[in-house]
Amino acid sequence: MARIVIAGSSEQSREQLSKLLSSSGYPVYRLCTHAGELRRVLNDCDDGLLILAGQLPDCSADELFWDYGAQVQILLIAKPPVLEACDETGIFRLALPASRQAVLGAVEMLTQLHRMRLPRRGADGRELIEEAKRLLMRRDGLTEPQAHRVLQQYAMNHGLRMADYAAQIIKGDGG
Repeated sequence: MARIVIAGSSEQSREQLSKLLSSSGYPVYRLCTHAGELRRVLNDCDDGLLILAGQLPDCSADELFWDYGAQVQILLIAKPPVLEACDETGIFRLALPASRQAVLGAVEMLTQLHRMRLPRRGADGRELIEEAKRLLMRRDGLTEPQAHRVLQQYAMNHGLRMADYAAQIIKGDGG
Protein backbone atom coordinates (compact mmCIF):
# COMPACT_ATOMS: atom_id res chain seq x y z
CA MET A 1 0.00 0.00 0.00
CA ALA A 2 1.16 3.53 -0.71
CA ARG A 3 2.68 5.48 2.13
CA ILE A 4 0.31 8.33 2.93
CA VAL A 5 1.83 11.58 4.10
CA ILE A 6 -0.42 14.43 5.23
CA ALA A 7 0.95 17.97 5.28
CA GLY A 8 -0.64 21.27 6.17
CA SER A 9 -0.24 24.23 8.46
CA SER A 10 -3.44 23.53 10.42
CA GLU A 11 -3.08 20.87 13.11
CA GLN A 12 -6.84 20.39 13.14
CA SER A 13 -6.96 19.67 9.40
CA ARG A 14 -4.06 17.23 9.58
CA GLU A 15 -5.60 15.38 12.53
CA GLN A 16 -9.08 15.22 10.95
CA LEU A 17 -7.68 13.78 7.73
CA SER A 18 -5.53 11.30 9.63
CA LYS A 19 -8.49 10.06 11.70
CA LEU A 20 -10.72 9.79 8.63
CA LEU A 21 -8.15 7.79 6.67
CA SER A 22 -7.10 5.57 9.57
CA SER A 23 -10.70 4.73 10.43
CA SER A 24 -11.27 3.79 6.78
CA GLY A 25 -8.32 1.39 6.57
CA TYR A 26 -5.69 3.74 5.13
CA PRO A 27 -2.66 3.85 7.44
CA VAL A 28 -1.07 7.30 7.61
CA TYR A 29 2.72 7.22 7.47
CA ARG A 30 3.48 10.79 8.66
CA LEU A 31 1.96 14.17 9.47
CA CYS A 32 4.08 17.21 8.51
CA THR A 33 3.74 20.88 9.42
CA HIS A 34 6.29 22.56 7.14
CA ALA A 35 8.20 22.01 3.90
CA GLY A 36 11.55 21.07 5.44
CA GLU A 37 10.02 18.26 7.45
CA LEU A 38 7.93 17.14 4.47
CA ARG A 39 10.95 17.08 2.15
CA ARG A 40 12.91 14.91 4.60
CA VAL A 41 10.01 12.46 4.78
CA LEU A 42 9.54 12.38 0.99
CA ASN A 43 13.28 11.90 0.43
CA ASP A 44 13.08 8.82 2.67
CA CYS A 45 10.00 7.48 0.86
CA ASP A 46 10.43 5.89 -2.53
CA ASP A 47 6.83 6.52 -3.40
CA GLY A 48 3.42 7.22 -1.94
CA LEU A 49 0.55 9.64 -1.67
CA LEU A 50 0.93 13.20 -0.42
CA ILE A 51 -2.21 14.91 0.83
CA LEU A 52 -1.87 18.66 1.24
CA ALA A 53 -4.47 20.06 3.62
CA GLY A 54 -4.47 23.62 2.34
CA GLN A 55 -1.22 25.49 1.86
CA LEU A 56 2.11 25.09 3.57
CA PRO A 57 3.49 28.47 4.63
CA ASP A 58 6.93 27.84 3.14
CA CYS A 59 6.25 25.89 -0.08
CA SER A 60 3.64 25.72 -2.82
CA ALA A 61 1.94 22.61 -4.13
CA ASP A 62 3.50 23.34 -7.53
CA GLU A 63 7.03 23.29 -6.06
CA LEU A 64 6.33 19.98 -4.36
CA PHE A 65 5.07 18.53 -7.64
CA TRP A 66 8.18 19.70 -9.50
CA ASP A 67 10.40 18.07 -6.88
CA TYR A 68 8.42 14.91 -6.04
CA GLY A 69 5.75 14.44 -8.70
CA ALA A 70 7.64 11.50 -10.19
CA GLN A 71 7.50 9.56 -6.94
CA VAL A 72 4.25 10.58 -5.23
CA GLN A 73 0.69 11.27 -6.18
CA ILE A 74 -0.39 14.66 -4.80
CA LEU A 75 -3.89 15.54 -3.61
CA LEU A 76 -4.51 19.18 -2.69
CA ILE A 77 -7.59 19.67 -0.51
CA ALA A 78 -8.23 23.39 -0.13
CA LYS A 79 -10.60 26.30 -0.64
CA PRO A 80 -11.22 27.30 -4.28
CA PRO A 81 -8.83 30.31 -4.32
CA VAL A 82 -5.92 28.06 -3.25
CA LEU A 83 -6.85 25.47 -5.88
CA GLU A 84 -7.03 28.14 -8.57
CA ALA A 85 -3.54 29.41 -7.68
CA CYS A 86 -2.12 25.94 -8.36
CA ASP A 87 -0.82 25.76 -11.94
CA GLU A 88 0.45 22.17 -12.16
CA THR A 89 -2.04 19.91 -13.94
CA GLY A 90 -0.57 16.77 -12.36
CA ILE A 91 -1.88 17.75 -8.93
CA PHE A 92 -5.28 16.32 -8.06
CA ARG A 93 -7.60 18.83 -6.41
CA LEU A 94 -10.56 18.62 -4.07
CA ALA A 95 -12.44 21.77 -3.08
CA LEU A 96 -13.46 22.50 0.50
CA PRO A 97 -15.90 21.86 1.96
CA ALA A 98 -15.46 18.23 0.92
CA SER A 99 -17.55 15.29 2.07
CA ARG A 100 -16.07 12.26 3.76
CA GLN A 101 -16.97 10.18 0.69
CA ALA A 102 -15.30 12.65 -1.69
CA VAL A 103 -12.04 12.52 0.29
CA LEU A 104 -12.08 8.73 0.57
CA GLY A 105 -12.96 8.39 -3.14
CA ALA A 106 -10.05 10.64 -4.13
CA VAL A 107 -7.64 8.72 -1.88
CA GLU A 108 -8.82 5.37 -3.27
CA MET A 109 -8.41 6.60 -6.86
CA LEU A 110 -4.91 7.92 -6.17
CA THR A 111 -3.77 4.78 -4.36
CA GLN A 112 -4.93 2.73 -7.35
CA LEU A 113 -3.08 5.08 -9.72
CA HIS A 114 -0.05 4.75 -7.50
CA ARG A 115 -0.13 0.95 -7.73
CA MET A 116 -0.44 1.06 -11.53
CA ARG A 117 2.10 3.82 -12.13
CA LEU A 118 5.11 2.85 -10.09
CA PRO A 119 6.99 -0.37 -10.58
CA ARG A 120 8.44 -1.63 -7.33
CA ARG A 121 12.04 -0.65 -7.00
CA GLY A 122 14.13 -3.52 -5.71
CA ALA A 123 16.86 -3.31 -3.11
CA ASP A 124 19.47 -3.20 -5.89
CA GLY A 125 17.86 -0.09 -7.41
CA ARG A 126 17.65 1.66 -4.04
CA GLU A 127 21.30 0.87 -3.33
CA LEU A 128 22.39 2.22 -6.74
CA ILE A 129 20.48 5.44 -6.09
CA GLU A 130 21.99 5.86 -2.63
CA GLU A 131 25.51 5.24 -4.00
CA ALA A 132 24.99 7.74 -6.82
CA LYS A 133 23.69 10.33 -4.35
CA ARG A 134 26.80 9.84 -2.17
CA LEU A 135 28.99 10.27 -5.25
CA LEU A 136 27.18 13.47 -6.29
CA MET A 137 27.41 14.81 -2.76
CA ARG A 138 31.18 14.24 -2.63
CA ARG A 139 31.92 15.25 -6.20
CA ASP A 140 29.65 18.28 -6.52
CA GLY A 141 29.28 19.37 -2.89
CA LEU A 142 25.53 18.79 -2.87
CA THR A 143 23.29 18.05 0.07
CA GLU A 144 21.38 14.75 0.07
CA PRO A 145 18.09 16.37 -1.05
CA GLN A 146 19.92 18.25 -3.82
CA ALA A 147 21.60 15.06 -5.04
CA HIS A 148 18.25 13.27 -5.00
CA ARG A 149 16.67 16.08 -7.01
CA VAL A 150 19.50 16.00 -9.58
CA LEU A 151 18.97 12.27 -10.09
CA GLN A 152 15.21 12.59 -10.17
CA GLN A 153 15.06 15.55 -12.55
CA TYR A 154 17.58 14.15 -15.04
CA ALA A 155 15.89 10.75 -15.07
CA MET A 156 12.46 12.31 -15.50
CA ASN A 157 13.60 14.70 -18.25
CA HIS A 158 15.33 11.90 -20.18
CA GLY A 159 12.76 9.14 -19.72
CA LEU A 160 15.03 7.01 -17.56
CA ARG A 161 14.45 5.17 -14.34
CA MET A 162 16.36 6.75 -11.47
CA ALA A 163 18.22 3.48 -10.84
CA ASP A 164 19.36 3.34 -14.48
CA TYR A 165 20.67 6.90 -14.37
CA ALA A 166 22.31 6.20 -10.99
CA ALA A 167 24.15 3.26 -12.57
CA GLN A 168 25.39 5.58 -15.36
CA ILE A 169 26.73 8.06 -12.79
CA ILE A 170 28.51 5.34 -10.87
CA LYS A 171 30.15 4.04 -14.07
CA GLY A 172 31.19 7.59 -14.93
CA ASP A 173 28.92 7.84 -17.98
CA GLY A 174 26.36 10.28 -16.53
CA GLY A 175 26.08 13.88 -15.33
